[in-house]
Amino acid sequence: MNKLKIIAFTHKTTDVNYIGKLHVEESALQSRLALLKASSGVDELMYLSTCNRVEFIVSCHNSITTAFLKKFITAFNPEFNEGDIAQALENVQLFEGDQALHHLFSVASSIDSLVVGEREIITQVRNAYDKCNQFNLTGDLLRIAIKKTIEVAKHVYTHTNIARNPVSVVSLAYRKLRELNVHTDARFLIIGSGVTNTTMAKYLKKHKFANFTIFNRTLENAQKLAAELNGKAFPLSELKNYKAGFDIIVTCTGATESIITPEIYKNLVGSDKAKKVVIDLAIPNDLDAEILNNYNVNLIAITNLQDVAKENMAAREQEMQACNSIIENNIEEFKQILKTRKVELAMSEVPKKVKEIRETANEVFAKDLMNLDEESKEVLDKILSYMEKKYISVPMKMAKEIFQGKI
Repeated sequence: MNKLKIIAFTHKTTDVNYIGKLHVEESALQSRLALLKASSGVDELMYLSTCNRVEFIVSCHNSITTAFLKKFITAFNPEFNEGDIAQALENVQLFEGDQALHHLFSVASSIDSLVVGEREIITQVRNAYDKCNQFNLTGDLLRIAIKKTIEVAKHVYTHTNIARNPVSVVSLAYRKLRELNVHTDARFLIIGSGVTNTTMAKYLKKHKFANFTIFNRTLENAQKLAAELNGKAFPLSELKNYKAGFDIIVTCTGATESIITPEIYKNLVGSDKAKKVVIDLAIPNDLDAEILNNYNVNLIAITNLQDVAKENMAAREQEMQACNSIIENNIEEFKQILKTRKVELAMSEVPKKVKEIRETANEVFAKDLMNLDEESKEVLDKILSYMEKKYISVPMKMAKEIFQGKI
């Protein structure tokens, strides 16, 4: 259990712009994580990245000391300077053993989220594990830990009201937009056609907004979203040439640097002096911060959604005790699961040993076996096979019953 450790950077302790520095583009994810696992010496590694957290769930014998953490962060991004590493050390949250499991259950159950009660996180945790498993970065401990984590999260959502009238970052952003009394004929530029922007687009369409232009790195994905919205689609490379004007930008990409540069924004605005709205839900932000100094922009971003998120948290506070009770009970259950699994692993050599004994017996009694007729040999083989199976299953069953308190 003490091998389970979590290195976390979340909205609770870390500026979202720094969290953005810890995001990895999809194309580089496998190579970056493989190098990190090899360089840091951890046995298993899972990488969870959302709009308000980046967490490394690991299995290792090493203690997470300052020296280990420096080595880990440097291996994750060799381009980090001393300031970046110092910021990591200042803002990191570390969890180990029971605390790590409690944190993992809390994250998947959304009670550690920026928006408590949002269900997207359970899918994000599952997908993050599946991806790292496909990369051959995970092993037995993380497999059973994540399996139990998903079970706990589902139990929390089913047996508490934590997710009643669910709220999400997207719905908070839309609420902020509606406060601005935007007309339904407003011209929207949607940059990125991933899950977040697709969800936002559905909110907008539902509330009668209808003027959409979609840009995406992969044109085919932009076209799919445009078809749903009756809008126009362009590849992201054409954003710098777009001159048809806009009122609102909705952007959320996985880029590691600004997509909307001052030069591109200048071209998008043209001679239009009207105040614009930018909904930027990307981490790091897609909108270059310099634009806010030179243009009249009403920015809706993760950072200014936190006050609304706190209100949501206060409304769900009474459910937290029920959620924590479920989590605590399941931590104890997991410990039993882990003990049972240790027995299974320890006894995994039993079948091999039993087969070796059987082969040795065949050699020792070779002459006697030669004197048996074929029917007798067949009966003896059936008896030995039956005993072999029982020698494997009976000790395993007894060990499990011991740990479950049945013996």
